[in-house]
Amino acid sequence: MENKTVIDHAERAVTFHFPPQRIVSLCPSLTDTLFALGLKEKIVGRTQFCIHPAEQVKNVRRVGGTKQIKMDVIKELQPDLIIAEKEENPKEMVEALAERYPVYVTDVENYTDALRMIRDLGQITGTEDAAQHIITRIETNFASLKPTRDVRVAYLIWQKPYMAAGNHTYIHSLLEKCGFVNVFRDFPGRYPTVMEADLREEAPDFIFLSSEPFPFKETHRNVFHEQFPDSVPLLVDGEMFSWYGVRMIKAALYFNTLIHTIEQQRK
Repeated sequence: MENKTVIDHAERAVTFHFPPQRIVSLCPSLTDTLFALGLKEKIVGRTQFCIHPAEQVKNVRRVGGTKQIKMDVIKELQPDLIIAEKEENPKEMVEALAERYPVYVTDVENYTDALRMIRDLGQITGTEDAAQHIITRIETNFASLKPTRDVRVAYLIWQKPYMAAGNHTYIHSLLEKCGFVNVFRDFPGRYPTVMEADLREEAPDFIFLSSEPFPFKETHRNVFHEQFPDSVPLLVDGEMFSWYGVRMIKAALYFNTLIHTIEQQRK
């Protein structure tokens, strides 16, 4: 085993033992991808929100959530590499961990960033071939995507208050790849708070109600149907829109089905 120094996505130099033998992952989609890279025996810690792959993560120690972790548990696990995500994990938490352990930070804002993340995870864990295999499958499936045109959508991730996916987010990037026009792309902030008046004024053709982080259900869809009669509310799978990494293999197929459903409704 040797020491290796790399530059992470936050432009930080990270030195760690290569290949790492005790990995803690602090982001659900990264954990999912690390397992897909064949690192089952090396993943020793994950957050309570790291729920995929279900049968494998249940045997991995939980270290807390994505915003607050248990430092005593981390100390017990003695990781030789912690992998964090800029959007998911607070800067202060990452800095506190980095005082004691090597912490590699990823930063995914769009489809291209996501592919880079997979490639880089492969490089820092010694699983380059597996990473390239995942990337190839993703690119092949996205090449089959049949984008729609001129469909204006609002993608909501929260209620009370309503929050939407804005520009410079991975969700926005995928909306664009599907051919959707994000009506809140020019609102300030990456996840702007929006009012009922904003939804009425923008009058999107469809309001996407995500299954996460707020779990919109059929009852919510019915309320939106009554409140915004000029827009069609649809429940959408939040994992397909926001879990970058190995889950992107399924995402393109899901998007083709969603686009077909929408185009059928517009006829």
